[in-house]
Amino acid sequence: MPPKIQIRLAADRVNYTIAVNQRVPKIYTPGQIITKQNEFMRGHGTYEEEGDLKASVAGVKEEINKLISIRPLKCRYNGETGDVVIGRITEVQQKRWKVDTNSRLDSVLLLSSVNLPGGELRRRSAEDEHMMRKYLQEGDLISAEVQNVFADGSLSLHTRSLKYGKLSQGVLVKVFPTLIKRSKTRFHNLPIGASIILGNNGYIWISPTINVEEPSVGGFMQNLDEVISKPERETIARLRNCIQALAQCKMMLYDTSILYAYEESLKYDVKELLVPEAIVDLGILTQERISMLMNS
Repeated sequence: MPPKIQIRLAADRVNYTIAVNQRVPKIYTPGQIITKQNEFMRGHGTYEEEGDLKASVAGVKEEINKLISIRPLKCRYNGETGDVVIGRITEVQQKRWKVDTNSRLDSVLLLSSVNLPGGELRRRSAEDEHMMRKYLQEGDLISAEVQNVFADGSLSLHTRSLKYGKLSQGVLVKVFPTLIKRSKTRFHNLPIGASIILGNNGYIWISPTINVEEPSVGGFMQNLDEVISKPERETIARLRNCIQALAQCKMMLYDTSILYAYEESLKYDVKELLVPEAIVDLGILTQERISMLMNS
């Protein structure tokens, strides 16, 4: 039996944001007047002109006391010290790796900022420099922490903790960094049999449940020979589609919202979660559960 093909007209497109959140915040466009300058202080995403405070980017207004700023809906990642990020190695250089972290410039991971295999502590030698491509090579995905932010906005990373390092089998999901809710914990072992890493830079890593007691070889170990069972792959695929659905509905992504969306998606097949009507339904049900949790 041939597979079904769905062809949708332009008139059938769904506005995900309006369908999910009836109280849609006002979106300011560049050059639009926000308020009078003499009443408030100027924050990020604003500028002063002819006594008025105007938006310099498209986004929603954030007001803290007398400080007004505009948070852009779509932007590159602006790193801060201590952020957990997921990146892809783009180049191996002398004593450093270049890493794509969804920011304006490539980030830097120094050879001295990684754990050596076996976790031994010593100065890096010329032999370690020659072995760099065996540790990490182009195309490898890593989790790391922002150690420093340079003047030009580029980031310096480190993976000195064993919870950071090369990522093994899993799925990478890319969303806008503004949709990632800031929290203290970025590594989550969900009770549904999968683990997620919520990178501050908008990259989310979904993988089978991580065994924290399993020894790691300096953050370079991979389980590429391990066979992932079909139920685990289905769970990862469903989680991926749930995250994409919440992102299309412009909902904040954190462990609770993702878990609620997963539970509400069980009435659908994994492939059905790609249909616009299912995406809107999933967003509405997830938003209702979050609202009930906040009101209780």
